[in-house]
Amino acid sequence: MALEIERKFLVKESWEPEGEGHLICQGYLPQQEGAPFTVRVRRSDERAYLCIKGRNNGVTRAEFEYPIPLTDADELLTLLEKHGESFIHKRRYIVPYEGHNWEVDIFAGQNEGLRVAEIELSSEAETFKKPDWAGEEVSGDPRYYNANLINNPYCRWK
Repeated sequence: MALEIERKFLVKESWEPEGEGHLICQGYLPQQEGAPFTVRVRRSDERAYLCIKGRNNGVTRAEFEYPIPLTDADELLTLLEKHGESFIHKRRYIVPYEGHNWEVDIFAGQNEGLRVAEIELSSEAETFKKPDWAGEEVSGDPRYYNANLINNPYCRWK
């Protein structure tokens, strides 16, 4: 089974991105309440993916991600939009730091103002050095799961 072991941190306002980053648009297929997984369609620049993620168990969960044709992703996103589904829009920056690549997401749209850094680890016990620009850890807070930001966007938290 493919596993994702990921920790999330808020990004301090003092951090400034370098470069263009990658523009990401992603939507989630509707599911029944309590479903044991989420299904995401993501378009990032000229690449597209279908991803199935299991429920979190600590900072670990099952993850299956498959590349799909851009036209398929665009059609799926269009279908979701026609059925009233919202999307996550963000720009992602890959930031190397002390032997790890951090993924820093700067959200747009209804999640404007939210900045989250993620680090993927090989085990939950793996140690890493946290950059100065990484603030409070939010790994266990479901509000920060992208799938939840669809229905409870950051703009409503204030």
